[in-house]
Amino acid sequence: MTRQRLTVFILCIPAILSVTVGQAEEPIRIGMIGLDTSHVIAFTRILNDPANPEHVPGAKVVAGFKGGSPDLESSWSRVEEYATTLQKDYGVEIVDTIAELCGMVDAVMIESVDGRPHLQQAKQVIEQKVPFYIDKPMTASVKDAVEIARLAKKADVPWFSSSSLRFAQAIRKAVDPETVGKIVGCSAYSPCHLEPHHPDLFWYGIHGVEILYTAMGPGCESVTRISTPDTDFVVGRWKDGRVGTFRGTRSGNGQYGCTVFGEKAVTNGQGHDYGGLVAEIVKFFKTGIPPVAPEETLELLAFMEAADTSKERGGVPVPLPDFSTE
Repeated sequence: MTRQRLTVFILCIPAILSVTVGQAEEPIRIGMIGLDTSHVIAFTRILNDPANPEHVPGAKVVAGFKGGSPDLESSWSRVEEYATTLQKDYGVEIVDTIAELCGMVDAVMIESVDGRPHLQQAKQVIEQKVPFYIDKPMTASVKDAVEIARLAKKADVPWFSSSSLRFAQAIRKAVDPETVGKIVGCSAYSPCHLEPHHPDLFWYGIHGVEILYTAMGPGCESVTRISTPDTDFVVGRWKDGRVGTFRGTRSGNGQYGCTVFGEKAVTNGQGHDYGGLVAEIVKFFKTGIPPVAPEETLELLAFMEAADTSKERGGVPVPLPDFSTE
């Protein structure tokens, strides 16, 4: 390169940088509904704090609606504290209505710790045509989840729901097809504390069931459950003959993980994190393509509801509905 050309190139650098900066994408504005779970602090920290080790760029939490359930101690006892933290530490604006929140944001995260209000909350988001993520438990019944899916499909509003365990690094490594090959079975486990307003596995067991479905995929046809005060053991039979199990614990050293049985290897994964899920949420808000199909989420919820039915009937196998054409 001649000295004259080099001089021209150097002189052009500020202009190039100026154009690049000017074209930088504005972060996606996220609104949170239901500020009564520790997830709202954890997720906002990852999104809004560039110094966070798990920081995910491209989106920012800008608004929140408190919500809260007066008959659920783990909700009403925390909502004010978490709302104050979001406001003071992260500059999140607290608003009085979901409609107001939807008018301020590009996407919504429904975070209410209680699954019962999720249907009514989702209805309002769908009416405003805003894409949304629903944290666990998606709902407190399969019926409500099916209705959310129906309304969102009718309005052409993208959504998804998942436990963070589906995208945890340890779990993704355990189910990696390059290592394990075709998966022929899985034994998943997690804590399984109960909450009387929800089916047994919806409250905490969903983490382990999400791990199970991450490995096995959809297609379970029947569920059998053994239950004691300290333990739940659920066996799922898939349509292709594979068997997957979930062990839910209420005593001992509760961990999140799985053993995956593959054609090439048997792998183990244990641990959880939030960064993987938050990254998938941001990607979803950018593309509109859910990382988990609605049909799989509905089947996963039906798996847990069928486990309750099996328990009530003394441990008999209970068939699952087919959501493949929903």
